[in-house]
Amino acid sequence: MVKHEAEEHPELQHPSTKRAKQIDADTPFNELLRHLDSQDSIDHVENVIHWFRSKDLRIHDNKALHNASLLAKQKSKPLVCVYVYCAEEFQWHGTSPARSDLILQTLGLMQAELKELHIPLVFATAEGRKEIVPTIVNFLKKNDASHVFANFEYEVDELRRDIKAFKDIGNSVQFSLYHDQTVVVPGEVKTGSGGPMKVFSPYHRIWLGLVKESPELLDTVPGPERNASMPDVKGASHDVPPVPENKQFDSDETKKRIRKLWPAGHAAGIDRLNHFIHKQIENYAKTRSDPSKDSSSRMSAYFSSGTVSVREALSALRSYNSNSADFSEKGASPGVYSWVREIVFRELYRQMMVVIPHNSMNLPQNLKFDFVQWEDDEDGWKKWYEGKTGVPFIDAGMRQLNHEAYMHNRLRMNVSSYLYCNLLINYRRGERYFAETLVDWDLCNNTQGWEPSYTVFNPVSQAEKNDPHGDYIRRWVPELRGVEGKAVFSPHDRLPKAEFEKLGYPRPHVDWKETKQRCMERFKSDMRDAEP
Repeated sequence: MVKHEAEEHPELQHPSTKRAKQIDADTPFNELLRHLDSQDSIDHVENVIHWFRSKDLRIHDNKALHNASLLAKQKSKPLVCVYVYCAEEFQWHGTSPARSDLILQTLGLMQAELKELHIPLVFATAEGRKEIVPTIVNFLKKNDASHVFANFEYEVDELRRDIKAFKDIGNSVQFSLYHDQTVVVPGEVKTGSGGPMKVFSPYHRIWLGLVKESPELLDTVPGPERNASMPDVKGASHDVPPVPENKQFDSDETKKRIRKLWPAGHAAGIDRLNHFIHKQIENYAKTRSDPSKDSSSRMSAYFSSGTVSVREALSALRSYNSNSADFSEKGASPGVYSWVREIVFRELYRQMMVVIPHNSMNLPQNLKFDFVQWEDDEDGWKKWYEGKTGVPFIDAGMRQLNHEAYMHNRLRMNVSSYLYCNLLINYRRGERYFAETLVDWDLCNNTQGWEPSYTVFNPVSQAEKNDPHGDYIRRWVPELRGVEGKAVFSPHDRLPKAEFEKLGYPRPHVDWKETKQRCMERFKSDMRDAEP
């Protein structure tokens, strides 16, 4: 990357493909496992600490918290919970105002729940990202901790943080990590030759078989047990931190709207889950690709923050499915089968993050795409993120995103394809925009969703197929509400010129057919001789 581009677009920075391959060869995940396996157990127990992260924000069915509580109870010692707050970390990851607010609201609700159990949840502030590990290490020392529990996070930065924490903690504190984000441990689904499974269809088939044969994988664990009394805590605050200044909503109206759409906390997530299972899931297979039906579960924000665990969701679904963990096409209704299939995608994305860690380093999974020469189309970029490209399906999706901090999955595929294929704008910019806007942003999902490919979605035929009556377009693009019939899918081409101009809607920024051809030629020429 040339210097001026790095300065103007820091979100495009990344290591070399050579460095990526080195990291893939000996992954941080495997290094962390080696460290954890090397430590000696500590029998003498003092204070027991659970370290919350931003992906396990619940006290119910939290494996690390549960095991921390078991040890504390067994040894009659206090359990203390801590969250390390770092405003710079929110900025580094591009965390959206909606997600930032959801995280901090949820922490406040958790603190109140834990207080009822005489378990403090305190906040240790790190002034910068480099201070996160010293902050947690200092907190452990000040509170005479002998054991610290946490759940695995699978991205490179987070794995390296835990490796450094392990080293800096030393032999005086036992560090225990648990797999909590998935039903099947990432990296454990193998091919016939023993390598990690990377293809969805066989991964899905194996995953379904594992869960059917071992339904206990879906069993949940209880919340923590009450402390005898509220322990004193040093080196941290009981005050829930504020949303960082640069992550504030743009107005009170926006805050009220987003909070109504995405109420914080475990109870809200469970209510949404139960409503979906008992009221919507049977129609899910038929309507899931039609964004006008809004038939998705909208559980993604709760899964990505860990406010509700995937085990809780699938355990509830097992009860609904006649107490059967057979979620195959033969063992479940079409709606149940289809929704579980979407959850299995989420599981595969974590498997891929573990086995191909450069996925979380701003590099494409297929490293040859790093050699593509992207276009510098600032006008197209602005039209894309504002929802003014002149392509109704794309514009509807982007306007939903900007209004709800959420976008239907069918639109996510279309708007990403349009940005990096038809506009030939670096996909990393779109990926970052999603991170900075979505309430359900999740690095594992986001990187896989933005992985460049040769598939170029046609937004007109996609709209005709998935929004057949144009209801979704008319909802989010009010300029087109009066357009009748199929003209709504491509008004510039299907209406008389004078009639189109009256709409006040922009003409298409680019010609789809021409830019598809340009994209194919660019990808082939730039990647043909590329040697990552």
